[in-house]
Amino acid sequence: MQTPVVSGSRFVRMYFKGLMARAECIAAPTQTPSSHGYATSSSMSIAQTSSRWVTTIAAPTIRRGMDGNAGAVRQLSAKASCSTLSSTSAIVGVEQQGSESHGWNKRNHLCSGSTPFFYAQQQRSMSTSGAAKKGLVPVEEARRFMVDCLVNSKTPLAHAKQQADLLVEADYRGHFSHGMNRLEMYINDLHKNACNGEAVPSVLNETPATAWVDGNNGLGAVVGNFCMDLAIRKAKEVGVGWVCAKRSNHYGIAGWYTLRAMNAGCIGMSMTNTSPLASPTRSKEAALGTNPISVGAPGKDGDGFVLDMATTAVAVGKIEMQRRKNEPIPVGWAQGPDGHPTTDASVAFETACLMPLGGTELTSGYKGYGLGAMVEVFCGVLAGANYATKIRKWTHAGADSEADLGQCFVAINPACFAPGFEGRLSDLTSILRNMPMTDPNHPVLVAGDPELHHMAMVDREGGLAYHVNQIKTCTELSERLGVKPIAVI
Repeated sequence: MQTPVVSGSRFVRMYFKGLMARAECIAAPTQTPSSHGYATSSSMSIAQTSSRWVTTIAAPTIRRGMDGNAGAVRQLSAKASCSTLSSTSAIVGVEQQGSESHGWNKRNHLCSGSTPFFYAQQQRSMSTSGAAKKGLVPVEEARRFMVDCLVNSKTPLAHAKQQADLLVEADYRGHFSHGMNRLEMYINDLHKNACNGEAVPSVLNETPATAWVDGNNGLGAVVGNFCMDLAIRKAKEVGVGWVCAKRSNHYGIAGWYTLRAMNAGCIGMSMTNTSPLASPTRSKEAALGTNPISVGAPGKDGDGFVLDMATTAVAVGKIEMQRRKNEPIPVGWAQGPDGHPTTDASVAFETACLMPLGGTELTSGYKGYGLGAMVEVFCGVLAGANYATKIRKWTHAGADSEADLGQCFVAINPACFAPGFEGRLSDLTSILRNMPMTDPNHPVLVAGDPELHHMAMVDREGGLAYHVNQIKTCTELSERLGVKPIAVI
């Protein structure tokens, strides 16, 4: 399998409402890059260099091709009017990777002939200029702030950048519960020496296809990047790489690591156990963590499948966000102290007893319970780490002891199996996206599509829309750590 060609651009193609079914390419660029493009941050690729990330949300006939950093506009025909196109929420952008200075160009709209279905490609500055409204934080400013806070908290710059890249990517993809929202917890762990920001992972046992890693109580992103990169190298050599780590810490969004594998042309899987927050079916006390699973698979011309999900009804961070906003939570997210569902975010947060994916036993919650236990087998049990109720509890104040989380990273080289994997994967996603819609305003999506929409929205608006309470927490952190306050536009 060809090693991905690293590029300095990222392209985001968005889905226009109701126009996809009959779209056909009427003007295609002449060059089709061979690189995969799923890594979205400057430290994402295996070589720790820049990368291209291209996503296709379209019919099989819609193709992608682009030469490096050059801007272009492609027209795709569809039966629609210019007014229809202009009223959609489609947004597009290009991110220059691996550079500290970037620039925006105005978005180009082309309407000609039978009214095109198009996407434009733009150079952008990680949302550092041209913010569309107040209350936004440019993406690079969010990253800068997180790096500064981590460096001022016993963390080497290289490690701080890895952790900050992961956190800002979570926010950029729309998972605010696992981005800036987690920074204070990491900082508190570092100051309490519950986590070692300087630690470097080490391999305890290794075969051509497997490795057992000691994270040495390092930052989750540092351990996770090390493990997935190791799994990818093994997959390139023998077809599959399976790496388990013990003594790790919270590693952020699980999809960060599968995107890393996809960028190398591999299928990726990532799992972790967490502090006990989920009740087994028929119990009113927590015994398992949210125990997320991510699976990512590369398609043709940058298309892909990126599943990233908790095995609980919702990640605990979602409850934290509702609590931060003083808003209720839906029924089925969490239990109260009496074992019954609650809609009070504060009660849910204090009780710390999430419901498994599926909710109650009547609605098949035992399936989510089973998936959570499966993750525990592959992570805590297989890696020799803590598991279930043996894992310490974790709060915003930090922890008083080492977490010793277990994590699992898998990379599979599709070239070792039936030829044409990427084409069939894109065919699958096209079939799913083109299924008849129950509501024309809500197209059928594939795992990973909502994140693409959110990233495009951030690019359009010029920054990340953090809640006012999150900005308040950042201001308090800046005063506490003596770093430059986060700049809000």
